[in-house]
Amino acid sequence: MLIGDVARHSGVSTRMLRHYDAIGLVQPTGRTVGGYREYSAEDVRRIFHVESLRSLGLSLKQIGRALEDPAFTPSALVSDLIQWTEDRLAREQELLERLRVIDASAPTGWQDVLRVVELMRELNSTSPARRQQAVLTPSEGVSVPAELLVGAILAESDPHVAGALRWALARAGGEGVAELAAVARSEDVDIRRRAVLAIAEMPEGPGAIAVLADALGDPDATVRGRAALALGRQGVAAAGPTLVGMVVEGSNDVDAAEALGTLSKDPECGARIATALADELAAPTADSETRIRLTQALVELEGTTAQEILRHLAHDKDRAVALVASALVGVLDERTDEDS
Repeated sequence: MLIGDVARHSGVSTRMLRHYDAIGLVQPTGRTVGGYREYSAEDVRRIFHVESLRSLGLSLKQIGRALEDPAFTPSALVSDLIQWTEDRLAREQELLERLRVIDASAPTGWQDVLRVVELMRELNSTSPARRQQAVLTPSEGVSVPAELLVGAILAESDPHVAGALRWALARAGGEGVAELAAVARSEDVDIRRRAVLAIAEMPEGPGAIAVLADALGDPDATVRGRAALALGRQGVAAAGPTLVGMVVEGSNDVDAAEALGTLSKDPECGARIATALADELAAPTADSETRIRLTQALVELEGTTAQEILRHLAHDKDRAVALVASALVGVLDERTDEDS
């Protein structure tokens, strides 16, 4: 079979076949009288073997060794190819993300593209100060794309830089909630924590309340707590049980009590919260410190139910609880006098 016929049947160009011949990878068995290359069936089979190995990413040198050297085993080489391919895919994924960020910034010229690229470079700096400055004082005429901010938030470990990133995202008017929602159920608990905290700082964003409400069922207490605080401040009653639990556990209990106070502006909800706190106060497992936190939370609530419970606690058998309750009753009485 002449070289043109081989090219048509194999899909390998005549130029590449000549190259294979020149480097000794696939040399035709014979020559015609006129000196043209003539390939045997075995030669064509070897060409297909070469192309199969090329499809796996092997170099021509590696292919030659694989076909000629019996000691050249595939195991180590295939492992190296897997690692190389994974690295290449990671680089291409990073490039794809950069291109998407640039596209999202709607550049009108190459200067806009270069400014966004510079911003991405600064956000990838090893210096927390430079990363923070890139967010707080971006280049003139460059607004930080929400997609870029989301990616940076999910990767940022420095609390000050993370705070600046969340601030910048919140200023974007709720953009980025959808991207954050997509990872709010990530198997990585750190990713979930960062995503929910960012959404909690822009609860008025589209879909934010639904994502936060879903996070109340998260297995991680930190995720649940961040969601509950944000929902409580927005008056979402579903956050009540989690907030009461935070007071009991002493986890951000002051913030949780304030959020419960916001919820208690609804009289029906306030009565349920007061009852829940009273139940926790009466629980046999509640120690003195826990009961003091619960007592302090009661003063944040509006409505007569909480006030009645506090007045009763002023005579509690636990002296520490009674003293705290008595002081808080005095605060309530002063408020009443001021309002009258």
